[in-house]
Amino acid sequence: MNKFLGTGVALVTPFNSDKSIDFIALERIVNYVIDGGVEYLVVLGTTGESVVLTKEEKQQVIAKITAVNHNRVPMVLGVGGNNTTGVVAELKTTDLSDFDAVLSVSPYYNKPSQEGIYQHFKAVSEASPKPIILYNVPGRTASNMLPETIVRLANDFENIIAVKEAAGDLVQAMRIIQHKPKNFLVISGDDTIALPMTLAGGAGVISVIGEGIPKEFSEMIRLGLKGDAKAAYELYYKVADSIDYIFEEGNPTGIKALCHKLGLCELDVRLPLIEASKILQSKINSFVDRL
Repeated sequence: MNKFLGTGVALVTPFNSDKSIDFIALERIVNYVIDGGVEYLVVLGTTGESVVLTKEEKQQVIAKITAVNHNRVPMVLGVGGNNTTGVVAELKTTDLSDFDAVLSVSPYYNKPSQEGIYQHFKAVSEASPKPIILYNVPGRTASNMLPETIVRLANDFENIIAVKEAAGDLVQAMRIIQHKPKNFLVISGDDTIALPMTLAGGAGVISVIGEGIPKEFSEMIRLGLKGDAKAAYELYYKVADSIDYIFEEGNPTGIKALCHKLGLCELDVRLPLIEASKILQSKINSFVDRL
């Protein structure tokens, strides 16, 4: 279970100017974050623009990341959706042998009740050959998975091992931490409050900014896990502005701009997302120069 303590990075899918996948840049990014000290990789989540990739492209991305990682750090694969039957089928037909867990988002758009969310994850749990990390992100799903529902799932299903909690609500996160089973992990899905969540008893973060500044961010989380709040907050205040910047025009628009400044990949995203404005690029470039 300790393999998911610390910083996981939600990887982008870099594109060439013709919007095809840039596999050379993908290799650069994977090596960069691993060399930067992150504890694990999250593949084909929101940040990876998974919703605009074809099934074949997803398989190519998985194959490339797996080969470059070469078993150096654990990997988590995003498998979720708002059609329970479809998610179950995907879990049963996807080769998950290289992955240590599955990250599965709470159903979006349908706006299910708490009981509906519970039943969805019950079906996911029964179908999954790998441990499951629940993903609560009300800003994207239009429904909030309440602490009671998360704790109930954690108690009822042994293979539901963690939640990526991205409601942006520290009180809610603390409520889950307070009532969860002992070994269940509460992972921040929000870079801004990842440190206070970790200090409150969380297990770290699945991070976006960690892709651009892996060294500083993963060290900050490690200090948080040790309870060294003073040193951790010193690092946090050094990088805090960059977190605001990368989400200003949406994700992964911002983090790709930061990675572009670092020479890791191009700015390109696929519609309906558009690349970072010149104003945002300028802010991000200044931040990187200062750092």
